[in-house]
Amino acid sequence: MTRRIRRICVFCGSTAGNSPVFAEAAVALGREVARRGIGLVYGGGAVGLMGIAADAALQAGAEVIGVIPYGLLKREVGHGGGVEMHIVDTMHERKAKMAELSDGFVVLPGGYGTLEEAVEALTWAQLGIQEKGVVFLDVDGFWRPFMATLDHMAGTGFIRPQHRPLAMLAETPGEAIDALAGYRAPEGTQIWLRPEQM
Repeated sequence: MTRRIRRICVFCGSTAGNSPVFAEAAVALGREVARRGIGLVYGGGAVGLMGIAADAALQAGAEVIGVIPYGLLKREVGHGGGVEMHIVDTMHERKAKMAELSDGFVVLPGGYGTLEEAVEALTWAQLGIQEKGVVFLDVDGFWRPFMATLDHMAGTGFIRPQHRPLAMLAETPGEAIDALAGYRAPEGTQIWLRPEQM
């Protein structure tokens, strides 16, 4: 049984990185979202991989929703035409709104912010706050060292064995979306906090 994916949330860099393969992957993800008739939720910027993925999705006919804090609106050059923009007060509200609007998370290459967003989504899944999948799109092996770090954390007892699979890895945008559609919360995941207790 697969879950219905109406929109995916993409976490990614506000820069394009130093290799063209990163931008190519962002374009491919935007186009694949449109090809499947689903929407894209992202951080609202017009720069870096964020802007590239949004532009590709828009140009291919997808619904695109941006969520950006007011304080970053000018600094990240908020996206203009075609994007349904939600302006929020804080970074915490940004992440909560992105999660609310989407049915799963795809993580492209990025830096501190991308990693922080992805790890928070994983933590929410571990705590049973949300039951949406988190898939890292492994562009040119970008996420392999991070996956090795998670394996080390699991091996040393800091991630429970049933929670390690929460961080999924995919080679292509199509595989990533398929993984979200097939995701089920692993056995042993407990609801430690209800959303209203956050």
